Amino acid sequence: MAGRIEDYALIGDMQTAALVCRDGTVDWLCLPRFDSHAVFAGLLGTEEHGFWRLGPAHAADAEPPRAVRRRYRGDSLILESEWDTSRGTVRVTDFMPPRDGAPQLIRIVEGVTGRVPMRSALRMRFSYGRVVPWVHKHEGRTVAVAGPDSVWFDTECETYGKALTTYSDFTVAPGERIAFTISWEPSHKQPPALPEPEQALEATEDFWHDWVAQCTYHGPYREAVVRSLITLKALTYAPTGGIVAAPTTSLPEEIGGVRNWDYRYTWLRDAAITLSSLLRTGYREEARAWREWLLRAVAGDPENLQIMYGIAGERELGEAELDWLPGYENSGPVRVGNGAANQLQLDVYGEVTEALHLAHMTGLARNDYASLLQLKLIRYLEDHWDEPDEGIWEVRGPRRHFVHSKVMAWVAVDRTIKLIESGDADGPLEKWRELRDDIHRDVCEKGYDKERNTFTQSYGSKELDASLLLIPQMGFLPPDDKRVIGTIEAIQRELSTSDGFILRYPTSGDDAGVDGLEGDEGAFLACSFWMADDLAMIGRVDEARKLFEKLLALRNDLGLLAEEWDPRLKRQVGNFPQAFSHVPLIDTALRLTASGAYGG
Repeated sequence: MAGRIEDYALIGDMQTAALVCRDGTVDWLCLPRFDSHAVFAGLLGTEEHGFWRLGPAHAADAEPPRAVRRRYRGDSLILESEWDTSRGTVRVTDFMPPRDGAPQLIRIVEGVTGRVPMRSALRMRFSYGRVVPWVHKHEGRTVAVAGPDSVWFDTECETYGKALTTYSDFTVAPGERIAFTISWEPSHKQPPALPEPEQALEATEDFWHDWVAQCTYHGPYREAVVRSLITLKALTYAPTGGIVAAPTTSLPEEIGGVRNWDYRYTWLRDAAITLSSLLRTGYREEARAWREWLLRAVAGDPENLQIMYGIAGERELGEAELDWLPGYENSGPVRVGNGAANQLQLDVYGEVTEALHLAHMTGLARNDYASLLQLKLIRYLEDHWDEPDEGIWEVRGPRRHFVHSKVMAWVAVDRTIKLIESGDADGPLEKWRELRDDIHRDVCEKGYDKERNTFTQSYGSKELDASLLLIPQMGFLPPDDKRVIGTIEAIQRELSTSDGFILRYPTSGDDAGVDGLEGDEGAFLACSFWMADDLAMIGRVDEARKLFEKLLALRNDLGLLAEEWDPRLKRQVGNFPQAFSHVPLIDTALRLTASGAYGG
């Protein structure tokens, strides 16, 4: 059985990523890209669906021992796990070197004290655990082949096969270092070069050291901010600049429930807010690469803007269910692809325009097509802003006039007006000022409940929605506006969990709710960070700091966050690690630092 979501560590090479459990098991790895088929899919099934365990030997009928200590090596994505056993102490270092050739996952075993018996158990299964590969020796190397894929396994240790698994049993003494590597290559090509683990380790450490050195944030929350930035960098597909929402699919928002989605794609919304955090902490090259990705993905057709694309800009992301996988803790179905790609979500026009605006304001070199794209997006919104849509949360129920969508349409027009006013673009300024006023008036008249002094989820509804917390952050209304304060307080009353975290919106248990789905979900971590931001903006800074630090305490021991927190089970849920959780962590840290609202 897979570990708890927070038991996993992330390693990656900025083209794909692996999840490593506390017991030394790699339960998830897609090769060669984030969105490729998984070679290890035990996370969503059983050991039959692929895994790689490396740790102290144990009895066949016993649970694998868990590492008693683990950490990232400094500010890097190099994982170090240590076990204390009756025979001594051993360390395993796991990493994926930034790619220069074949993708590699390297594991180095190091003896610390005593003589520790160890075992590597490698079970490769292609196509998300469905296909058993042909495993054989080729010039002294072990290779697994199935269809277009081959994975090469290299180690100096003796290996043997048993029950469709490749094993290696060995003992490590103090100072000894023994390396294990898997490398992927298309099966019709020549074998990948023999790995050089120690050189790769040094190069990987140098890469992360140099990258983190660019960070301009040196405030009191630096450790949390830097770990979040490293995580966001790890979720960036280096060849194109596209940013995945998470490296996993179908980790459930409710254990045992059906709210299981594939997040291995580039949401314009998630990528735009990620860009914002990177720009605000000194990372302009990532911003430039994402802007180039955006321009290629949208191409000459901004009127048909999708809410998400593949990491290279692919448009077809058809959704399917993998019925041979039971799902994480039997949370089915397991889905690949994402049908929400074809939804209408008007808010993405605002998020993209805000990202382009911030890039412009922070001095990113001008791109004429980026300005042209921004103008084209507003011309589309002129005719469509007043239509119902599926909204930020991608509801699978009927379309509605979501207030957040209208607010972000206002943001898109407002930021484009600012671009024209700066002299860097030409457009019908007075006409769009009138459009901005029209949208603002419409939201305030139709999306505001005067009796309760709060904005609502959609026009005419009584429901609340945590996305309303973005109203002051986007500048739609000032923080001291009584309607803003009333909305914040209403969300605190009606969408807070018992431990003070924030739900996205009400769900309806066994009945299909506003999102068209059965079941419930946990507190949405991004929304809880938004609440901390808003509290700071309205002057309740001590309360904001306390909530922020409660949120920091939800991170796992390595500083990673999933999408949600289950207040009943007291555990992380949803895809992991989640960009949409780490971005607002950074933003709230920056706001609290600027306000001086931090302890110590």
